[in-house]
Amino acid sequence: MWPDPSMQAAALHVLFFLSAGLILYVYLGYPTLLSLLTHGPKHQTPLPSQSFPRVSLLISAYNEHSVIAEKIQNSLALDYPRELLEIVVVSDCSDDGTDEVVKEFTCQGVILVRQAERLGKSAGLNLGVSQASGRILIFSDANAIYRLDAVRQLVRHFDDSRVGYVVGNARYVETIGAEPSAESEGLYWKLETWLKQKESDFGSVVGGDGAIYAIRRELFTALLPTDINDFLNPLQIIAHGYRGVYEAQAVCYEEAGDSFEKEFGRKVRIVSRALNAIHRAPAILLPWTQPRHWFALISHKLLRWFAPVFLILLLLTTMFLWHSAFYRMALVLQLFFYTLAATGWATEKRKTASKILYLPYYFCLVNLASLYGVIRFLRGSLSPTWQTIRQEARTSPDPTVHSPKRES
Repeated sequence: MWPDPSMQAAALHVLFFLSAGLILYVYLGYPTLLSLLTHGPKHQTPLPSQSFPRVSLLISAYNEHSVIAEKIQNSLALDYPRELLEIVVVSDCSDDGTDEVVKEFTCQGVILVRQAERLGKSAGLNLGVSQASGRILIFSDANAIYRLDAVRQLVRHFDDSRVGYVVGNARYVETIGAEPSAESEGLYWKLETWLKQKESDFGSVVGGDGAIYAIRRELFTALLPTDINDFLNPLQIIAHGYRGVYEAQAVCYEEAGDSFEKEFGRKVRIVSRALNAIHRAPAILLPWTQPRHWFALISHKLLRWFAPVFLILLLLTTMFLWHSAFYRMALVLQLFFYTLAATGWATEKRKTASKILYLPYYFCLVNLASLYGVIRFLRGSLSPTWQTIRQEARTSPDPTVHSPKRES
C-alpha cells in the first residue's frame, strides 16, 4: 500500500528542510561555527628553529619541459642550508624533454628519479621516497614556485613532536587576461585557505596540498597507484595520533586551470581519489580517533562532496511542493540561480563576462564535478595518471621568488 498522502507531504517537508539545512551548513554554518570555535586561545606559532634537519624536496613531474628549469632554479635558491636540502625530481616517464632539462642540473646535486613506464604520481613518489635521504619530506609540483623562506617556515613546526605534517600556503597567480575559471578558482581558494587556517587553529588542517606540504619521513606509507598522496598520507598520520598544521607563511605560487573544462576534470579526480583515501583509512571516520579532525573532515570535505545530492533533493522536493506559496518562491529562486549558471556556461568564452554569471556557473560546475567524482569512486573508476592543466605561458608571481625570467 502507498503511504498516506499526508505522510508523503510530511516526508517531503522534512527532506526539503534537511537538504536546505545541510547546504546552508556546508557553505555558511560550518565556516561560522569554526570561526566561533577558534575565537579563544590558539596554538602558539613556534619560533624560527635553530636546528636544520636534512630535507628532501620531491618534485613530481610529467611532461613539464616548459616549467621544470624554473622550478629547479627556484629550489636551488631556497633559503635553507644547501648541504641539507636534497632536491629530487620524480619523472613519471616524461617524453617531452623534461628529463634532459633535469639532467643539466645534476652537477648541482639535483637527483633525477625516472619511472621506466608511466605508472602515475603515487607510484613515482614511492620510488622517490625510497631514494631520498631527508628526515623531512616536502612534496611539490613542477609548477609550484616557492617563496625563498618556504622550507624554513614548514620545517620549524617539526620541533613539536606532536606535529606529523605541515601544509603550506599555495596561492593562485592572477595572470593578465586570465579566464573566468582562474578567477573563480582564486575566489574559491581564498575560502579554502581561510578554512585551513581555522582548522589548524582548532585542531588539525584536513589534508595536504600537492604543491607544498611536508611530513616526517617515518610517517610516509607506501601508496597504491590510485591513491592521492596529499590526502591519504595526512589521514594516516592523524590516525597515528599526530596533528597537521597549516603555515600561512610557507608560500608558493601556481596557476589555476585555464578553462572550466580542465578544472572540472581535475576536481573529479580529486574527489574520487579523496573518497578512496577515506575508504583506505576507515579508522579516521571513528569520532573518538581525533574528534576535532573528525568534525572538520565531515564538515569541510564529506558533506561538501555530497552537496550536489542535497541540491538535487532540494530542487525535487520544491517541485513536488510547488502548490504552496513558500515553495513556489523557493522554486523560483532556485530556477533563477540555475538560469544564471546556464547563462554563464553559454558565455564562458567571453572573458568580460560578469561575476553574476560565471560565479553561479562555477558553483554548479564544482558541485557537478563532486557528483561525478562520487559516482566514479562508487564505480571504482580511479585513474593513477594525470595530465597537466596549465597554459605554457607563465609569469613570475612575486619579486621575492627570484626565479629566472623566461624567454618570450
